[in-house]
Amino acid sequence: MKSSARFRDRVEAGRALAEKLLRYAGQPGVLVLGLPRGGVPVAAEVAQCMGAPLDVFIVRKLGLPGQEELAMGAIATGGIRVLNPGVVTSMRIPAEVIDAVAADELRELARRELAYRDHLPPPDVRGRTIIVVDDGIATGSTMLAAVEALRQLQAGRIVVAVPTIAAKTCVEIERWVDEIVAVMVPESFSGVGEWYDDFAQTTDDEVRLLLAEAWDRGSA
Repeated sequence: MKSSARFRDRVEAGRALAEKLLRYAGQPGVLVLGLPRGGVPVAAEVAQCMGAPLDVFIVRKLGLPGQEELAMGAIATGGIRVLNPGVVTSMRIPAEVIDAVAADELRELARRELAYRDHLPPPDVRGRTIIVVDDGIATGSTMLAAVEALRQLQAGRIVVAVPTIAAKTCVEIERWVDEIVAVMVPESFSGVGEWYDDFAQTTDDEVRLLLAEAWDRGSA
């Protein structure tokens, strides 16, 4: 547990998180994946401290039209679609509605894929130890979608790593992953931003730069 109440910024948060992940440093097959946008600066620090490769894993929620906060499912890097059967069944959502929302979100996912990695292929996660990083987790819906997508892509070991996560959500996510690593797990949690002094929005340009720097280091 971090001694002070907040992180200065995502860089400090990433360094604090990396200290809890050093046992993975130097292990073969480890890949650090950042969830954009805010998870990428944290993941970049983790990857650099561990000497591990970095990539980005994009997840787009499929929100119910008119109730966008209600997730019907998600799509993710690698052409993966994850549906929430409880919501789809209970709300009697027709397949054509899901398809229409997925088509819109797929366009944004494709835009981000092109913006972040140009024309490089998505990372191959099969059989690898994946450390999937975000800047914090409140409800966990995006992270759980990412985990399910990584399972479909045949990832080996999945480790969720975050600077801060709501205690209730931490218990829920633990059921679905091989390990969860966090610096702060507060019982009272109103939002990720409350645990940062500087929680400015990460831009596409910042994500692109961090990935390019990490890939340059990997090829040096």
